[in-house]
Amino acid sequence: MQYLVSVIAEGTGLATAEEMTAIDVFNERVQAEGHWVFAAGLNPPSTATVVDNRDGQALFTDGPFVESKEYLAGFWIFEAPDLDVALELAADGSKACNRKVEVRPFYSEAE
Repeated sequence: MQYLVSVIAEGTGLATAEEMTAIDVFNERVQAEGHWVFAAGLNPPSTATVVDNRDGQALFTDGPFVESKEYLAGFWIFEAPDLDVALELAADGSKACNRKVEVRPFYSEAE
């Protein structure tokens, strides 16, 4: 099963050099263990554009959907046999990047 691990940042600070080194080491380990699917960091919320085309007339708005102290700074997608393994990986990822993370399984029709 695949899990989305969202990295939650506060404020505007980017990862420090030490955090980036720890993230690289963690990423290499996850790849070597076969759990790696994909990962990426995101630019700050100020670079976001919200698109709303629910009524057939696309509306583009600069900035994040909501103003918040916390925001999505990046993510990992892991392949794990169960939630317990995904949570262990997430705990190690949280330590490596020095930020909170949220773990959510991908939706599956079978469930």
